[in-house]
Amino acid sequence: MKSLKAKLTSSMAVVVLLTVVIASLLANVLIENRFAEYIAKQQEKRTQEIAYSLSQLYDKDTDEWNIDSVYSIGMFSLYDGYIIKVRDLNGRVVWDAQAHDMTLCSQVMDAISRRMNIKYPEIEGSFSSTVYQLVQEGETVGSVSIAYFGPVFFNENDSLFLDSLNVVLAAIGIAALIISGVVGVLMSRRLSRPILDTVEATKVISGGRYDVRVEAPNNIRELNLLTRSINQMAESLEKQETLRKQLTADVAHELRTPLTSLQTHIEAMIEGVWQPTPERLQTCYDEASRLVKLVEDLESLARTENGLLQLKKTKVSLADVIRHVLTSYETDLKSKNLSVSLAGNDVTVLADRDRVSQILVNLLSNAIKYSREGGSIRINIARTDKEAKITVEDDGPGIPEDELPHIFERFYRADKSRNRLTGGSGLGLAIVRSIAEAHGGSVFAESHEGSGTIITVLLPICNDE
Repeated sequence: MKSLKAKLTSSMAVVVLLTVVIASLLANVLIENRFAEYIAKQQEKRTQEIAYSLSQLYDKDTDEWNIDSVYSIGMFSLYDGYIIKVRDLNGRVVWDAQAHDMTLCSQVMDAISRRMNIKYPEIEGSFSSTVYQLVQEGETVGSVSIAYFGPVFFNENDSLFLDSLNVVLAAIGIAALIISGVVGVLMSRRLSRPILDTVEATKVISGGRYDVRVEAPNNIRELNLLTRSINQMAESLEKQETLRKQLTADVAHELRTPLTSLQTHIEAMIEGVWQPTPERLQTCYDEASRLVKLVEDLESLARTENGLLQLKKTKVSLADVIRHVLTSYETDLKSKNLSVSLAGNDVTVLADRDRVSQILVNLLSNAIKYSREGGSIRINIARTDKEAKITVEDDGPGIPEDELPHIFERFYRADKSRNRLTGGSGLGLAIVRSIAEAHGGSVFAESHEGSGTIITVLLPICNDE
């Protein structure tokens, strides 16, 4: 299995190499085609120059040709690959390169044909002749037949230029490949280092250490998201581990108090220290009831959070549920001389009536416990576009701002000085949140120390209401 560094480097090298090769091929073909067009025009221009030069070698006054000059032009042209045959107006041959030196002409033609067919077979060229009229001062004085390799002929200098061009393109490709390899290695190091750090961090986290954090690079967005997600996961796991340990300690503490009380009372009665009077048996019963209530709350919370809570949803009138719950707390309200007000318009929700009642029982129970003697509790029902809103407000001591985010956690008590009997199990608000979320709703709290607390529950309304 290849590493990220190897894959990134090789991928970049392949991409750059393919790009350079394709660019080089296109450039080579384009330049070679343009160069061939240029050479073809130069050949045409050269043949016209030869024809013009030969036309000036005829003397009209003497009706004679300057044979020595014709010979010089013919031989120079032969070495350049042009084989000429000059005729006068009557068609008589004035000078013929092949007749003058057939062997040399054959050698030149064979050398040119062989070199062009070997180096540029795609041209598929051959020698052909073109006849030009020799014109002097507007009068035709003869003609010349010029044979040359076509459609295009590259002499040694031209071939050297094309070879040098191919060498330059190949050098550019090699240089680009080397540079891409170096850049690929450097970039892969920058990318793989944070990933390897993240992998090491996840190994440490999987081993049970949740305090490890990964330092995120500042200029790579995807790696920043990856490391941020790992850090958030570690923080969440660390928090969950802390809550798990706290839950274990809290459950042990919650169970120890009633069990110790039960054990002490029963031992005293068994040993004859205490008589099993109805009052003492009632105390044992109360402690056992506390244990049962705690276990029931834990079971309810577990079912809700694990998605095992079966909701029997029907149309529920919130005002009816609230009034029903209030009747069960009349004695508690009178004992603290508390007044309760219910405001707002009734809203019908699609919910489990028993679970909604459980929400209100927990909220009202807390409001009664926290409200001052002779105070008031205000309950309000309202409706938004998609949700029903229930608020329960007390005039108790309030909750400190730093503790407000934690009040929906299990066994959490904002007032650490309250004893277990007054404060309950600490599961009430956790159960409220779980039931609300099971219905697709939510719950949140507002409070300022010394000015009471407002708990708001949002539940989905009936679509056909």
